[in-house]
Amino acid sequence: MRRSHAVLPFLLAAACGGDRASDRYGFVTRLGRDTVAVERVERHGDTLTIDAVDRWPFVRRRHATVVLAADASIRRLAMDVTTPNAPRPTDRARRITADITPDSVHVVLHDGNGDHPFAWGVAGVLTLPHVPQSYALAERYIAAALARGRAMKLAAGDSVPLHQFYPDFDAAHFPLHDGYVHPVSATKVELWHDWLSGIGEATVDSADRLLAYSGQQSTYKVEMQRVATPPDVDAAQRGMLAGEQATGASQLSVRDTARGTIGAATFSVDYGRPLARGRTLLGDVIRYDYVWRTGANAATQFTTSRAITLAGIPLAAGTYTLWTVPHAGGRADLIVNRETGQWGTNYDDAHDIGTAPLVSGAPPAPVEKFTIAIEPADATHGALTLAWGTFKWTAPIVVK
Repeated sequence: MRRSHAVLPFLLAAACGGDRASDRYGFVTRLGRDTVAVERVERHGDTLTIDAVDRWPFVRRRHATVVLAADASIRRLAMDVTTPNAPRPTDRARRITADITPDSVHVVLHDGNGDHPFAWGVAGVLTLPHVPQSYALAERYIAAALARGRAMKLAAGDSVPLHQFYPDFDAAHFPLHDGYVHPVSATKVELWHDWLSGIGEATVDSADRLLAYSGQQSTYKVEMQRVATPPDVDAAQRGMLAGEQATGASQLSVRDTARGTIGAATFSVDYGRPLARGRTLLGDVIRYDYVWRTGANAATQFTTSRAITLAGIPLAAGTYTLWTVPHAGGRADLIVNRETGQWGTNYDDAHDIGTAPLVSGAPPAPVEKFTIAIEPADATHGALTLAWGTFKWTAPIVVK
């Protein structure tokens, strides 16, 4: 399906052709119709200057200087991060410096509590900083990985391994993670790392410039486009801060609990509530014939105080996780799993209790925020309903 996005007035951006060299450019990242990151990049020789703002979930303004090594990797990073509405005052201004060699990484984080140094040995593995929704940095490790693959004369289909560290987080709790860059064709690259559940898909040109990125097959379902005219980051920040002030600084997919009773039985559902954001949901955000976490972030947990049947599946009193599989034509299946507490990408069918079809329909009006509800009918009958966008799925409940 071909999709178009309205460009916000402050972006002042035009698409960049794949064969157009430029020392000044930018990246714009959207989640559905909402802009979540804007970056302006200038390159002079082996030095990049990055000015960026993102809302993921708090609004953060970044200014970074990056010095490149001869192999296109990053040799040194100095990044100042301002988070105006961070819950802790000590986190509102941070400076991160990192020196990277083929054998080691040395990072110093300076915040309101002082300097915090960290160091790791990397044994020659390509190692780069990772900031969610910073594609100026993502472009660097894609380019460096492709250059390394050519230097090593890797066979077609081979991946280049990498390590990542996280300037946004305390390195004591977020040490080096693993990942890889996998060339699919001359213009397509797949990206995977521990922070990203699923595969990111990047489009590059013949000079290894990052032209576009899609996270539709991963946890973070963003779409990024390179722009030839550097965007107005100051105006973008004003817009994001206004949005944060209006809605509060919170996760992009908030956590919520649905509660209800049917006769003597009580129920609760703990789940993430993503927004539609103008996107096509079934078949796109939620892929057909794949297991969906039935919400966002951590797995959706369903608790019943009494023995019941849910969509005909017998359940004892207790807590379970709910998963769904949509199919083309409007059908959808419910899966009840006995494992609890896991992240929503860690589905293990070895713990399945049962699978049953859901009753498919449509809500009276499109539902912007994914909504789960318990709807009683009488003392022993009711339903679990799941609604988002233009679909509504229903699982009958019978209390034993």
